[in-house]
This record gives sequence, structure tokens and C-alpha cells, in this order.
Amino acid sequence: MPEKSRPSGGARDAARAGDTPADVAAAPVPPRRSGGPQVRPRNGLDRYFSISARRSTVGREVRGGFTTFFTMAYIVVLNPIILSGADITGATLPFAGVAAVTALVAGALTVLMGVVGRYPFALATGLGINAIVAVFAATQLSWPEIMGLVVLEGLLITVLVLTGFRRAVFEAIPPQLKTAIAVGIGFFLTIIGLVDAGFIRRAEQGVVPITFGVNGQLAGWPILVFVIGLLLMSLLVVRRVKGGLLIGIVVTTVLAIVIEAIADVGPTFTDDGVNPRGWALQVPTLPDQVVSAPDLSIIGQVSPFGGFERIGVVAALLIVFSIMIADFFDTVGTVTAVGAEGELLDEKRNLPGSQPVLLVDSLAAAAGGAASVSSNTTYIESASGVADGARTGLASVVTGVLFLLAMFFTPLVQIVPSEAAAPALVIVGALMISQIRTLEWDDMSLVIPAFLTIALMPFTYSITNGIGAGVVSYVLLRTAVGRGREVHPLMWVIAAAFVVYFALEPLQQLF
Repeated sequence: MPEKSRPSGGARDAARAGDTPADVAAAPVPPRRSGGPQVRPRNGLDRYFSISARRSTVGREVRGGFTTFFTMAYIVVLNPIILSGADITGATLPFAGVAAVTALVAGALTVLMGVVGRYPFALATGLGINAIVAVFAATQLSWPEIMGLVVLEGLLITVLVLTGFRRAVFEAIPPQLKTAIAVGIGFFLTIIGLVDAGFIRRAEQGVVPITFGVNGQLAGWPILVFVIGLLLMSLLVVRRVKGGLLIGIVVTTVLAIVIEAIADVGPTFTDDGVNPRGWALQVPTLPDQVVSAPDLSIIGQVSPFGGFERIGVVAALLIVFSIMIADFFDTVGTVTAVGAEGELLDEKRNLPGSQPVLLVDSLAAAAGGAASVSSNTTYIESASGVADGARTGLASVVTGVLFLLAMFFTPLVQIVPSEAAAPALVIVGALMISQIRTLEWDDMSLVIPAFLTIALMPFTYSITNGIGAGVVSYVLLRTAVGRGREVHPLMWVIAAAFVVYFALEPLQQLF
């Protein structure tokens, strides 16, 4: 497989000059073949988003935007499931309200990312952060109090972006680890897809932690839908059919609707118990109504400093720190991986013009908290749209508009089952792990950090854990072999922060 060409030094430096939106728009984006002629923009839209310069078309951007939306639309349903539980005061967030506001915030921020960041990144409520938020709400804080800490965390990261620190950290990570991050996220996406489809599950008995399908067998119609979708998308991608992933999602969804109408499979979780052969999240049935009025009543239910009064300053600051680390490095991993998939990185594996992207992502954390739907972050599912052709912010604008429409068409969004979208994640994972060929394999002080980064992402279900293990081991092992001078000074700061992050539980008990 031929090596991907990288931008020439002059064009790359121009694209990064000042890292303001105007600079990014004005900077030429070189064609894939180094030294080739520059592509003239066809119109203002083309010029603003650098569509032709990135060897794309409006049609590809629109198609990629649709693919990203359908791949991550599950968050509109899953986020309410996670956040609608009771907090320590017994209060609950309304399911319909969380669904509507989740779509609203995701849509507005994704459009903002497209217009300001001008890269094909979509944003929505971060599931990893939600898990942290849900635990703290159930054990220590009320919803307004934990959301207030999320707002503070977002504002803190915004300050780090404005001072240039966040971009400096992004660029301080060595190419070996950046490549390992992209590969690790490829495996992470794969396991997310397999789990979402029920293809692999937690074993209920025996010595192995996970099992294959239902009791070691691929039983049930939903898994069959996933397998058919995976084979169909694989065929379309191998045959280089334009929009292969989007076509696969649509065809598989139609198949799921037909199967549900005939077999009446039903959901996995019912009032009568668990149906292991049911649909994992959304049952693919035609809704009784297509349009519903959104409930936006939860917006603004935030107490920025209530958490400090309830659990103390130190304990509250530790919670802010844990959320910030997860938010901070999830984005680093996502931007690196998606940028690499779209051939948008320079030869140092950095994203040209990254400052606006990081700024929007930081503001998204605070906006999600202020809207009471938790921190929003850049989604790794954006890679599905990139794999389907998206290269510019126009794709994000399309995805964002679809999320905004989803506020009113929530019943329609629920038609697509996770078993129809999950095959796209597996295919994107396969595309991303191909970058493993660029890793250095003859120096164990580089191999071990890369391996830990790759392995811990899927095995711990966390991008942050993988990056943390890679950073700490990289600093330690490069120093151990006498190459400490090659370690960027900021890497020591990052490693120390991760040591605190991994030791957070005993620190919380101490304070």
C-alpha cells in the first residue's frame, strides 16, 4: 500500500500561521501529490471550506455528513438512558428533555465546528465523561451541582486553549504515540461496534470475561442484521462504491424494519426481564408520529459552585480534574485519528490550523454542562464520515443540521438500530489500523508505549486510559535508555498529570 503523501513545508506553515479561522481559510491546502498544481476554488463555498483544495466535492461532503450523523445518532437515545437516573437528592432528568437538548447542543456545536474549525469533526455528549458524571450524581452530587462542575471544567480547558497550552500539548506528543493513538482508536471503534451489535457480550458464566454472541453462538435476528450489514459494507468499500457506508446503513436499516415487522423481535430490555436476542437499543419500527415538539426545559439547571459547598473544595477540584483529563485527551486522540484517516495531518502528525478546532471543542464542554446534558466533545464516529469521503467543515455543517432536525424528528431517528450502524464502526476500525505499518518496531522503548496505548483503549474502553499509559511509559522508558533529552518537557507535565489521574481514587479517599 503506497505511503500517504504529506503537505509540503511551505503550505503547511502557511496553513498554521496564527491558527485563526481567517488564516486557515486563506492557507492553501496542497494536493496529495507533492509539487502538483494548486486547485482553484469554484465558488465562495468551495473557497471557504477548501473543498477542491482537499480533493473533495460538495456531494462527498454532504454524503459524509449524513454518514457521520447516522453513525452517532444513537446518542440522542442513549444519553437520556444514562442521565435520566436519580441523583442523590432523588431528582431525575426527564427522558424526553434530555433527548431533545442532546440533539440541540450536538447540532449547534457541530455546525459551529464546521463553520469555525472547518474540519469534518462532529460533537455530542461524551459517553466516557457521562459515565463519570452519572456515578458522581448517584453518589455525591445533585444534577445541577455536577453540571456546574462540568461547566467549570469546560471553561478551564477554554483558558488552556486561548493560552496556547492545549495545542502545545497536542504537538508535544511524539509521532510514534500519535500513530499508536490512531491505531488504538481503530481497535476501540471495532470493539464498540461489536458490543453495540451484541456480537460480543459480557460472559454471564465461565472463566472468560467476554463471549461470542448469545452463549457462544450468533443467535437472534439482530446479530444476523449486523453480520449482513458488515458483509455488505465490506463489499461496498472493497469495490470503492461511493457512499458505501451510508448505503450500507440505509439498506441494513430497511432490512431490520422488515425483520421486526415479521418476527416481532422486540428490545433486549423489557418489563418482563432481559431478552438476549432482542434489539440492543432501538427497535426498528415505523413510528406512530414523525414529528414531536422538543422539551427544552432542562437548559440552565446548573449550580456552578454548589458542588464545592456540598463535598468541599478539594474533592470538587479532583472531580473537575478527572473530567478535564478525560475531555482533554479524548479530543487529542480523536483529532489525531480522524485527521490521519482523512490525510489531514502534517509529517509530524499534527493537524494544521488546530486552534479553532480545539477552541470549539473546549467551549462544547461548558455548553453541554450549561444545557444539563453533560460535556460535549469531538466524536470518534466522525471517522465514519471521513471514510465515506468527508474532508472539510461542510460535512460537519450537514451533520449538525441533521441533529437540529432530530430535535423535532426524534421518533424518526429511533428507526435506525445500533445493529445497522455498528458495521460502519468496524469497517472504519479496519481502515484506521492500517497505520500500524508506520510505527517503529526496532526500539522497545518505543514499542512498549505504543503497544500499551493500542491495547488499553479497547480493553479498558477508554481513549484517555490508553493515552495515559502510553505517555507515562514513554517518558519512563526513554529516560531509562538514556534518551531523556529527546522527551519534550511538556511530556513530563502530561505524565505527572496522568499519574494523578490514575491515582484519583486514593486521593479522593484521602481528602
